[in-house]
Amino acid sequence: MHTPFENPVFSDALVILGAAGIVIPAFARLRINPVIGFILVGMLVGPSGLGSIVDQFPWLYHITITDREAIDPFAEFGIVMLLFTIGLELSFKRLWAMRVQVFGLGSAQLLASGLVIGFALNLIGQPLAGALGLGMALALSSTALVLPMVGTTGPVGRSALAMLIFEDLALVPIIFALGALAPRAEAAGLDGLVETLWLGGLTIVIMLLAGRYLLPYLFAQAARTKSPELFLAACLLVVITASVATAAAGLSPIVGALIAGVMIAETEYGDEVEIITAPFKGLALGVFLITVGMSVDLRVVAANWQSLAIAVVGVCLIKAVVTGGLLRLVGARRGVAAETGVLMASPAETTLIVLAAAVQAQLIQSSTAQFWQIVTAIGLTITPLLAKLGHVIATRIDMRASESAAPDEESAGAGRVVLFGYGRVGEIVSDMLAKHNQPYVAIESNVDVVAAARRKGVPILFGDVARPELLDRLRLGHAKALILTMDDPVLAVRIVRRVAGWVPDLTIIARARDANHAAELYRAGATLAVPEALESSLQLSEALLVDLGIAMGPVIASIHEKRDELRRKIMQEGELSKQPLLKSGEAPAG
Repeated sequence: MHTPFENPVFSDALVILGAAGIVIPAFARLRINPVIGFILVGMLVGPSGLGSIVDQFPWLYHITITDREAIDPFAEFGIVMLLFTIGLELSFKRLWAMRVQVFGLGSAQLLASGLVIGFALNLIGQPLAGALGLGMALALSSTALVLPMVGTTGPVGRSALAMLIFEDLALVPIIFALGALAPRAEAAGLDGLVETLWLGGLTIVIMLLAGRYLLPYLFAQAARTKSPELFLAACLLVVITASVATAAAGLSPIVGALIAGVMIAETEYGDEVEIITAPFKGLALGVFLITVGMSVDLRVVAANWQSLAIAVVGVCLIKAVVTGGLLRLVGARRGVAAETGVLMASPAETTLIVLAAAVQAQLIQSSTAQFWQIVTAIGLTITPLLAKLGHVIATRIDMRASESAAPDEESAGAGRVVLFGYGRVGEIVSDMLAKHNQPYVAIESNVDVVAAARRKGVPILFGDVARPELLDRLRLGHAKALILTMDDPVLAVRIVRRVAGWVPDLTIIARARDANHAAELYRAGATLAVPEALESSLQLSEALLVDLGIAMGPVIASIHEKRDELRRKIMQEGELSKQPLLKSGEAPAG
C-alpha cells in the first residue's frame, strides 16, 4: 500500500516548499539575490542532479524531483501569477501613454536583436531558417525577473517595461512565424496567424469591457463578506479565467494574466488585491526558477563549458549593445541606456517556449535546442548579476558625464557653506541654502547618491570625509561654515576636533544623535550641536500645542525657551562655560 509520502505530487510539493523556506532566508542573510539560489537548488535536486541517483539511494526520493514535467504546470501558474502582480502596478492610462514605446521601441529592439543574433548564428553554420528562429528566441528577455528587480516607475523600469510588453504580445506571432518557416509549411500557417490575431484581439476587447462592469460588482460582493479567503478566491478566479480566455484564443496565458492585473488595478480594490496576493509572488517565482534549474544538466555543462561561455557572452553582448543603442537613438540618457541594455541582455523563460516550437517545426535539432536551453538557464541565473553590473556602469557613466558641472575639489570650500553628507538630512539643508541663495557644496561618499544629485544640478563632490587629505584639499579655512549631517557619531566627533583645531574661527554645526553625543561634539569644538531626539520632541510639542488651540506666538516663544534650556544643560555636560560664538553677522540656529 502506498503512503501519502510516496505520492509524487506530495513529494514534489515538499521539495519546492522546503527549498523556498531555506533559500529565501539563507540568501537574504548573505545579501545574495535568491534567484541564483532557486536555480542552483533546481540543479541540485532535479532529474540531472541528485534525482539521477535515486535508484541507488532510494531515500533521496523525498528530497528530489525525478520528473521535471510533473511540476511544469506549477511553473506555468507561477509565471501567470507574476505577470498578474506586475499588471496590478500598471493602469490603462499608463499603458496608452506608452503605446509609442511599446510598438516602436519594443518592436525595433526585438527585431534588431533577433536578426543580429540570427545572422551571427548563420555565419557559424546554422541554416538560415533555424538561425532566425534561434535569434528571435534568444532576443526575448525575462519579464518575470527584470521588472521585479527595477520596478516600473523609474526610467530604466519604464524602458524595460515597454520592450517586455511587446515581447509578451509578440510571442504567439513568433511561434506562428516559425511554423511558416518549417520545411513542409503550408499556407495554413499564415491563415492561422491572422485568425489568431483577430480572435485574440476580440477576446481582449471583450475582457476589457466585461471587466469594467463586472469586476467592481464581483469584488464588492467579496468585500461584504469580510472574508480574506473569499476575496483571494475572487482574485484567482479572475486571473485564471483571463489566462484561459487568452489561451483559448491562441494567445499566451501570460497576456491574460497581465490584462487581469491591469483591470483589477483600475478598480477601488486594487490595493487590497495587491496586498492579499503579495505572498504568492515570491513563491511563484521560486517554483518557476527551480524548474529552470532542472533543465540544466551539469554533465553537459562540464563537457561543453567553453562553447556555453562563448554563447552566453555573445548573446548578452549583442542584446546589450542593440538595446542600449536603440535607447540612445530615441533620446535616453547614456546611463539609462547602458543599464537597460545590460539588464535586458539575458534570454527569457519564454525563450524555452520558442525553442520547443522551433524543434517541433524541424528548424533546429533537439541537441541544438538542449544546448540553447542550457544557455538560457545560465542567462537567467546571471540576470541579478547583470542588473548589478548595469547599475554600476550607469553610475560611472553618469558620474563622468557630470564631472564638468561639479565644483573643483581644490577650491570647493572657498566662499561656500560646506556640507558633509547628502542623505535625507543633508538634502533638506541644501534645499534651504539654495532657497536663500547661499552658495554651498556637498561632499558624499555614496556614488549612487552623488550621480543622482548631479543629475538634478546639485553642486556635489564624491569623496570620503574620513580621509584627512580630503579635508586638507577643501580649503575649509576660506569656507563660510561647515555642516555635518552624516549619521556616524564617532566620525563626526573626529572631524569636528580636527577642523576646529585647524580653523578655530570656522562655524561648525553638527547633527547629533542624542544629548550625550551633542555634549561630546561641543567638547570637540562644535559651534552648535543639534540632537535629533531634542528637535523631534520640540517639533511634536509645537504641533500638539498649536492643534490644541494655543496661539502660535506663545508656543514658539516657549519652544525657544525650552531649546535654550536644554542646550545649556547639554553644554554643561560638555564642560563648556558658555556657548561658542558664531561668526559676526550670523545668528544661532533655532
